[in-house]
Amino acid sequence: MDLGIRGKRALVCASSKGLGRGCAEALAEAGVDLVLNARGAEALEATAASIRDRFGVAVVTMAADVTTDAGRAQVLAAAEGVDILVTNAGGPPPGLWSDWTRDDFIRALDANMLTPIALMKALLPGMIAKGWGRVVNITSQSVKAPIPQLGLSNSARAGLTGYVAGTSRQVAPHGVTINNLLPGIHDTDRAVALDGGVVKAEGITMEEARAKRAAAIPARRYGTAAEFGAACAFLCSQQAGFIVGQNILLDGGATNATL
Repeated sequence: MDLGIRGKRALVCASSKGLGRGCAEALAEAGVDLVLNARGAEALEATAASIRDRFGVAVVTMAADVTTDAGRAQVLAAAEGVDILVTNAGGPPPGLWSDWTRDDFIRALDANMLTPIALMKALLPGMIAKGWGRVVNITSQSVKAPIPQLGLSNSARAGLTGYVAGTSRQVAPHGVTINNLLPGIHDTDRAVALDGGVVKAEGITMEEARAKRAAAIPARRYGTAAEFGAACAFLCSQQAGFIVGQNILLDGGATNATL
């Protein structure tokens, strides 16, 4: 399928690896020029070089911490006028409800709620002026079904979801869509970190931890960054213009819900 976005320009956050990289590669395959952001310059430049070589699109990099005012200003300067925004940030660490402090919640909100909102506020006016734009926020399956040990993520991403629910319907008349992708477990560094916690807590091997988690997923496997990226690229396509304010699960059926 021709997604109809060749020649568009996208900012993809946290895109040096994992799900962000999957999204960047899928957009590049569709002919989209990219602004890539991550904190680690070495991994970011390696990803950019790979994408340029494979897909022949223009790739600009900006190594910065987008959760800070200074870093966000750098990224937005590089991304001025983009047609597509993909927000993404690593989730807060797991833990117990009794251990989280106010500072823990503030850090989670900054990374997983307030930063995506700030990026949207900065870039949506340009999209509205052009009469076309796409925003995809990578959130979590925990928005649909809370994960007890990920209470910081549950809280921050639910807040972002509420913001998107209202804002998406205000910008839709201008040809701009905002939607959220809700990943379950995918074969990324985040999965390694979460499985490592299980290894430590239960005294089992990493292989046993992965097998145990996969057995609880109806698809009986972890997701891949490539298939996640393909879903993101479709939401950014011309064909997805009638999808507004939705929360789309990519979790292999792990969330046991009818709606």
